[in-house]
Amino acid sequence: MATRSTIMDTNSFRPEMADALDPQTRKLTEEREVLGPAYRLFYRHPVHLLKGKGSHLWDADGVEYLDVYNNVASVGHCHPRVVEAIARQASLLNTHTRYLHENILNYATDILSTMPAPLDRVMFQCTGSEANDLAVRVAQAYTGGEGVIVTHEAYHGNSALTSKLSPALGTAQTLGLTMRMIPTPDTYRLVINGKPASQCTAEEFGTWVANEVRKAVADMNRHGIKFAALLADSIFSSDGVYPDPVGYLKPVIDTVHELGGVWIADEVQPGFTRTGDAFWGFERQGIVPDLVTSGKPMANGLPTSLMAARHEVLEPFAGSIPYFNTFGGNPVCMAAAQATLDVMRDEDTMSNAKKVGAVFKTAVQSLQNAHPCIGDVRGAGLYIGCEIVRPGTTDPDQKAALDILETLRDNHVLTSVCGRFGNILKLRPPLVFSEDDVDWFMDAFTKTLTTLGL
Repeated sequence: MATRSTIMDTNSFRPEMADALDPQTRKLTEEREVLGPAYRLFYRHPVHLLKGKGSHLWDADGVEYLDVYNNVASVGHCHPRVVEAIARQASLLNTHTRYLHENILNYATDILSTMPAPLDRVMFQCTGSEANDLAVRVAQAYTGGEGVIVTHEAYHGNSALTSKLSPALGTAQTLGLTMRMIPTPDTYRLVINGKPASQCTAEEFGTWVANEVRKAVADMNRHGIKFAALLADSIFSSDGVYPDPVGYLKPVIDTVHELGGVWIADEVQPGFTRTGDAFWGFERQGIVPDLVTSGKPMANGLPTSLMAARHEVLEPFAGSIPYFNTFGGNPVCMAAAQATLDVMRDEDTMSNAKKVGAVFKTAVQSLQNAHPCIGDVRGAGLYIGCEIVRPGTTDPDQKAALDILETLRDNHVLTSVCGRFGNILKLRPPLVFSEDDVDWFMDAFTKTLTTLGL
């Protein structure tokens, strides 16, 4: 029997849950049959949302919820500056990149100014899947190889190419024959040379991960596969949120380059000031990628993504193969992306992520003694992983994690889970999350744990 997708199925509504729903909600779930069976809804009792503002959402009955999940509306739901920019440009023109337009050129220059100087070219798409698909093709053209390394529970997209590089989609999804997996950099459970990974230095942990890359490339070579790229995000989001120790990725990427590959930094999750330490997640690790991809946070909800590159890495692909994406880089999405970037600067979302994220993480950690189901709390900025375990062990407790999610939903807080075992609460709110929002979450979380007797 196929293993369910950790990122799609763990916290999903299924038809056999319909009997418990009120008539209107059940009617809406049944009407979704027209969309086919591949779509997923969150929660045993799905939420019918109609309005959002900042880090808050309202359902069809006017009930207010706290959003502790969403990096799509990165600067908050319906930010007025982004809304105004969209409306203004939509009232003038919206077409594609085969005509000249200032919006794409201005934004391209501006977004590259946030990156290290070697990353000097950028191309635009609509989704993170498309960006990663393109980045892999660029990497393969540059290296002449096919082999791509990902982590054990990675998710990098849903195109034909990227879905085969996304083990988090579950065992029903076939994986690429030229793909190899390395272990999740699990600083909570791994023991390296007799020492818990949480006690390892950045150099020790990085050397261990680098050796896993060497093993993967050696296996590629045994099968006649030339190594092309390591595709990874620097916070290892789908694996379960593992941002530390700072600096451990440097020996890993040095090894990738030594073995003839490139690093594709998937910044859909850690980028755009999310970690609070730098604009980009890879900056926190002190390294410069060969290719960078991003998507969700870019335009506050409009379909926009990017692939940035070192010009010499891009040239073998772009110099010979034309690329066109009908909606990628269109004037309206570029206006939204520019407004989002301007808000991040003007409202200093990076400082907010650092300050409020530290308060948030400390608050969650403060519950560990009273609630031993909380095995580990880790994260950077406004991205926190809260690991739910069987008390007194490191054994994952998915059932308890899902009960927590559902009870939080009843207490008007929305979030989800991630990780190989689907037991890690993924606390990733909009970047405008406030200390008052932390208080709301903590009240609901404490009430939830008490209600469940955890």
